[in-house]
Amino acid sequence: MKAIKVSEIANIVEGKLYGDGDRIVSSVVIDSRKVQKDSMFAAFPGEKVDGHDYIGKAFESGASCCIGNRVPDGETRPMIIVEDVQKALKKLATWYRNTLTIPVIGITGSVGKTTTKEMVSSVLDTRFKVLKTEANLNNELGVPLTIFRIEPEHDVAVIEMGISHFQEMTRLAQMAQPDIGIFTVIGYAHLENLGSREGILWAKTEMVKYMQPQGVMIVNGDDDLLYAYPAERDKITYGTDLRCKVRATDIEMTEEYTSCTITNGERTLPVRIHAYGNHIIYAALAAVSVGFQFGLSDDEIRRGLLAYETVGRRASVIQTGKLTLIDDCYNANPGSVKSALDSMDHFNGRHVAILGDMFELGKEENALHEEVGAYAVKHGADLVLTVGGLSEHTAEGARKAGGRAEHFNTKEELMDRLDAILHDGDIVLVKASHSMEFEKISEAIKKIN
Repeated sequence: MKAIKVSEIANIVEGKLYGDGDRIVSSVVIDSRKVQKDSMFAAFPGEKVDGHDYIGKAFESGASCCIGNRVPDGETRPMIIVEDVQKALKKLATWYRNTLTIPVIGITGSVGKTTTKEMVSSVLDTRFKVLKTEANLNNELGVPLTIFRIEPEHDVAVIEMGISHFQEMTRLAQMAQPDIGIFTVIGYAHLENLGSREGILWAKTEMVKYMQPQGVMIVNGDDDLLYAYPAERDKITYGTDLRCKVRATDIEMTEEYTSCTITNGERTLPVRIHAYGNHIIYAALAAVSVGFQFGLSDDEIRRGLLAYETVGRRASVIQTGKLTLIDDCYNANPGSVKSALDSMDHFNGRHVAILGDMFELGKEENALHEEVGAYAVKHGADLVLTVGGLSEHTAEGARKAGGRAEHFNTKEELMDRLDAILHDGDIVLVKASHSMEFEKISEAIKKIN
């Protein structure tokens, strides 16, 4: 963050300043353990932990000032007092964004935001100094913290933007004001709050209003709603359909890599990524589209894609010595599960899908789980194993489609049976919403002799 005086921050956030206003702030943190010299520590009140209790520690660690709702008893060092700390950080982030001249890329969608963010950053990093969202800090607290991390040496910022309610994207986009907006897919995530895919489209595209006047939308053209969206900005479509401007053909997947040929008019670019899955193709297409916009050469784009590394438990392919495990239990919704099932079809062997509950799907949750079970069978799953109350409907959908399915009440019950159920050479997909903690199942599979 560019250096700024404490008194200036107080004016920007319309807070009351106590103490020395001439001190300099060069970073903003919400964790007192991450305070460095000249940090501003933001103290959030909480039900279990109150950040105000750590203000003294923050100053001892080198903080220039702290911002919070109150001045702790006896504290004389610089404090900015505001009614709402989160709103104050948003004001400061908006102000700071307006001081920047570098391009900002905003990424949203129901599926694939983090993978796309990493892929885009990897491609741009071949020529530019890139600032990207850490982990998946993509909400109303994560976005301002990302903006504050933009330093004078950065050439471009890549910001992931996640929402679950209407108007959230408005608040995020008012801060980020993207020059390029990437829309990955309009799926079934957060239906509980957004009602329908059309509602999700409406909520995600709130970003467009706050993009820069000459901004560009880069959208998944294989998604029916995104393709049909009447853009108020220049719109570039990517996908596998002939109608897409940036298109992938000759797709090949192995456990070690995904490759394809990407075309854009007369430009043809064979690429390879050391990662697996259909979602990798779409992330690569978005990244290549950005590369084209930034004038990168074919060699730079290829090197960027080759440098990409899989993040967390997102479609990691692991050879256990007995079978092939596709560990994809970071999160799940109907669209991402179907994509994972499609990707599994590229492997030869008995296909076993271990599926768990998908949350925040609203009133259609039972039907959507049943639909996923039927999809699994129709797209090559030889055996469907499920855990969780909602996933009973997944198993039922698989049976109705003529497939084999077995439901378990708990993960432990399933794990006790894994050795007997799984065979040598099986291809095993593990996928569920993150809170289902299916990583425990993946770890148990790795230990089977």
